[in-house]
Amino acid sequence: MTVGDGQADDQDDTGGSPAERKMRFLFALRSRGIIDPRVLGAMEAIDRGHFVRGHFAARAYDDVPLPISCGQTISQPSVVALMTQALSVNPRDTVLEVGTGSGYQAAILAQLARRVYTVDRHRRLVREAAQVFSALDLTNITALTADGSRGLPDQAPFDRIIVTAAAEDPPGPLLAQLKIGGIMVIPVGQSDAVQSLIKVVRNEDGFDYQELRQVRFVPLVEGIGTD
Repeated sequence: MTVGDGQADDQDDTGGSPAERKMRFLFALRSRGIIDPRVLGAMEAIDRGHFVRGHFAARAYDDVPLPISCGQTISQPSVVALMTQALSVNPRDTVLEVGTGSGYQAAILAQLARRVYTVDRHRRLVREAAQVFSALDLTNITALTADGSRGLPDQAPFDRIIVTAAAEDPPGPLLAQLKIGGIMVIPVGQSDAVQSLIKVVRNEDGFDYQELRQVRFVPLVEGIGTD
């Protein structure tokens, strides 16, 4: 599964010490409406630099998407934080992430949830992310190569589901795997246009939908990749 590509104004914040850059990083998140202290704590605890390789590593604290393997991107931190905040993860929750990508979003979620299952259609991305999870001793993440559009029925239902790729509509299998009272956050819209980030809450009578903001993500692709 591909990983989301949220958009922001390009900026370069490579100056200063690591501590200064992290301080600016957290200030930027707050200025973009991230106020949940647990989310801010998770964003501070997980160094984005672990998930950005090569000459882009110097830009790990910039609020921009950056290229990763398999032609994908690591989403900008403010979008990761916004989606995490909207998900309202509780300490006892089991979370499904569709679109492992770099592993950054899953690592953030691992600070907040009891268990995180993350799936991606690209085997290389799953393998590389799992190596980072192991190095950071994030033992509550299970990373799998799978068709994320079908979810993980063997592990369902989930308290929370987050999708980091855009679908034309929330996939039926994912909606079905959400617990009553559960929350899903997903970008919805055509892949060649600006999409809407949607918060879906499942209740006894069906689903409630709330539009959060416009975003741009890579498309949700069915099947397993060849890489």
